[in-house]
Amino acid sequence: MFHLSGEPGLHLSRSLNTIMAINTNSLRSPGLENRKRGHLRATEENKKIENEQDAYGPFYFRFPGGESCADVYDRVSDFFGTLHRDFEKENFPENAVIITHGMTIKLFLMRWFHWNVEKFESFANPENCQLVIMERDENGKYNLKSELKTHMVKHKYQRPVSG
Repeated sequence: MFHLSGEPGLHLSRSLNTIMAINTNSLRSPGLENRKRGHLRATEENKKIENEQDAYGPFYFRFPGGESCADVYDRVSDFFGTLHRDFEKENFPENAVIITHGMTIKLFLMRWFHWNVEKFESFANPENCQLVIMERDENGKYNLKSELKTHMVKHKYQRPVSG
């Protein structure tokens, strides 16, 4: 089980072990942290920044003092190295559980399935506690089994998603 760093990720992984009545190894990974939104701000300032993000586009927009989705994409890419090394271990379990935030899940899927920015931005973030399932077929290829909700892109620079 891989989870984001800090108390929430550790608490969730322990809860899952209890609920599923299993004992699994768990690994904290900073690569699974959510996008940093910068310093605490007044509600009005946050709304202004969110409107700027909507106009610019969420993938490349960087919060003042924070990160863009492109930054988190790089961290997720680094996490892939850990994940693939663990896949090669003889004692790696048949299934892996990754606990993280919705935006990070979308970035993980973007990286895994080689989505372009337009396709990434066309999906809404998964709901809280939503399961997103990838399944490996008989050819060793992973397929996304969960359906992600789509939403209207708010910025004018979005190109149509092709195929």
